[in-house]
Amino acid sequence: MKPQDFEFLSKLLKRRSGLMLNPDKVYLLESRLTPLARRMGMEGLDALVEELRRTGSETLTRDVTEAMTTNESFFFRDRTPFDLFRDQVLPALKKRRAATRKIRIWCAACSTGQEPYSLAFIFKEQEFQWRDWTIEIIGTDLSRSVLDKARSGLYSQFEVQRGLPIKLLMKYFNQDGDVWELSEEIRKMVTFREFNLLDSFAPLGKFDVVYCRNVLIYFDQATKTNVLERVREVMPSDGTLFLGAAETVLGITDRFRPVRGQRGMYLPSDATDEVMAAVVA
Repeated sequence: MKPQDFEFLSKLLKRRSGLMLNPDKVYLLESRLTPLARRMGMEGLDALVEELRRTGSETLTRDVTEAMTTNESFFFRDRTPFDLFRDQVLPALKKRRAATRKIRIWCAACSTGQEPYSLAFIFKEQEFQWRDWTIEIIGTDLSRSVLDKARSGLYSQFEVQRGLPIKLLMKYFNQDGDVWELSEEIRKMVTFREFNLLDSFAPLGKFDVVYCRNVLIYFDQATKTNVLERVREVMPSDGTLFLGAAETVLGITDRFRPVRGQRGMYLPSDATDEVMAAVVA
C-alpha cells in the first residue's frame, strides 16, 4: 500500500470512528478492505482509495469503517463483569432506585448483541424480583450490519458455545440446524440503536450502568479521555462503569475511580463512601 493511501485511510478512520492505526497495521487494511473492493467490482485497494478521494461517497466511507471495525463478542464475556453486576451492582441499585423502580443500562459498542442479551438473561432469571420495574437495556454500535444481526437473535453453533451456559441455551433458544434463534421474550428486552461514540451522548439520556468494554483500546489517549468524560456526564454519582480487562481509567481521567479488588469496575470519582461500600460488600 502506498504511504499516502495509508495516511488517507488512517485519517478517515480516526475521524469517523476514533480507530487508531499505526503503520505496522497496514496488513489489517489490506486484509479487510481488499475483499470489500473486489465485492464492489474494483481491481483492488488502490481503486477503492481513489474512489473515496474522488467522490467522498458516504456509503463507501461507511462500508470501509464497518469493515475495519472489530466485532469480536460472546455471551458473558470474561464472566466477572456479569457476576459483579448480578451479585453486587443490582442489589445496591434495587435499594437506591426503590422510589422510581427504573434502571437504565447502556452497552456501548455492543457488536452482535451478546453483551446486552447476557444482561437480559440475568434479569429474566430473576424475573420475580423485577416484575413491576422498568428495565431498559440499550445496545449501540456504529455498524448497521452487526446491529441487524443482534436484532435478529440468530447465532451459530460456534457463537452459542462461547460463554453461554447450556441451561440458558436450552431455555431461551430454538435450534434450526446449525442456527440458534433467541426467544422473542429476551430479544424484546433489549433496544438496539446505531450510534457513534464520537457523537454527543445527550440523545441517549442518563444511565445507571454503562458497559463500554474492549473498545477504548482502539482509541488514542485524547479520544479515550473524551469518551470517558462524556460517559460520566450521562451517569449519576452512584452509577457504575464496566471496562474491558485491558482497559483502565488510570492516567486517562479523574472522573472515575476503580473499585478496590474488582478489576474492570469503576465508580464516579464523587461517589460516596456508602455507594462504594455497597458494591464491594
